[in-house]
Amino acid sequence: MLFNSRGVSVLLALSIAIVTTAFLSLLEGVGTTALVLTFILSSSSSYLLISIVLEFLFFKEINKLYEVFNKLGEKDYSFVNDIETQKSSNPLRKINQEIFSYAANKQQEIDELKRMATYRREFLADVSHELKTPIFAAQGFVYTLLDGAVEDKKVRGKFLKKAAKSLDGLEMLVNDLLTLSHIEAGEITMHFEEIDLLGLVEDVFDQFEGKTDKKNMDLQFDKTYEGPINVIADYQRIYQVIVNLISNAIKYSDENTEIVVGFEITDKDVIIAIQDHGAGISPEHIKRIFERFYRIDKSRSKERGGTGLGLAIVKHIIEAHGSSVSVTSTVGKGSLFSFKLPVKKIPEPYVPVEDEEAE
Repeated sequence: MLFNSRGVSVLLALSIAIVTTAFLSLLEGVGTTALVLTFILSSSSSYLLISIVLEFLFFKEINKLYEVFNKLGEKDYSFVNDIETQKSSNPLRKINQEIFSYAANKQQEIDELKRMATYRREFLADVSHELKTPIFAAQGFVYTLLDGAVEDKKVRGKFLKKAAKSLDGLEMLVNDLLTLSHIEAGEITMHFEEIDLLGLVEDVFDQFEGKTDKKNMDLQFDKTYEGPINVIADYQRIYQVIVNLISNAIKYSDENTEIVVGFEITDKDVIIAIQDHGAGISPEHIKRIFERFYRIDKSRSKERGGTGLGLAIVKHIIEAHGSSVSVTSTVGKGSLFSFKLPVKKIPEPYVPVEDEEAE
């Protein structure tokens, strides 16, 4: 009882009442009745005043502090914004607000460091795994040739081609890693200029003509577009985006299907949409497909090739253009990737919402 506001109030009130009554008893002519009334009035009024002061100025704030520490332990930071918006002249409350904000910020920093440490471990594991495959393949072919197969011209040519293919895959992986790292570090500057988006997509169509012919697929626009479609963008980087998206559409679409590119043109921007008719992506995978090395079906993805970094690069390039990539997909029917580019003003870098970095 002595450690709560009521217990402390009782002790202080009794002390004040005893001291007051004792001094009053020293005066001549003060009777017993007056002393009793003085004791009762001074003790009760002192108790009420001290209790209110202690409850609202001290113990209430201390209890709030304990509540916040409990929330910090549960990693619940919902109270931080409310505390920061509250204004009070109570010095203890101000101190508590500072402690709350400081503790919450430090806890969030710790959680972020833990998340980044986990991310680094996963990234190193993914990189090691991805590098191991082409290196071991090329190494196996070379050692086989060194063990004597080099004398056989047919075997030599076959194995050298396979080793070269593995090294090409390794080079592509390293280049994608470097590109992604430079973009994330802000070391690659976007060169914004007015470009013809329609002509750019037509150039990409020409690049994939051989691959689509092998799968009997069609690359086409959703309708006929007259004249150029001008936007403000970095030609090289947007070309890379379209190449990656159409390459993925070809890889994961069935034979005898079509990949359709469409434009929605407004006064401020142009929305580019790429529709395929592949297996589609389930909702639980859509949230993660822009992560590095994330593959929906790892075994089938390996067969189709690729570095697993294409969509991550797409995401960062589009965000550097002040936009974001949207995905809608139906399992068994296909996927639609879309993003928009401005037609006049140079875009500001896109700042993703917290739950989307997720990264």
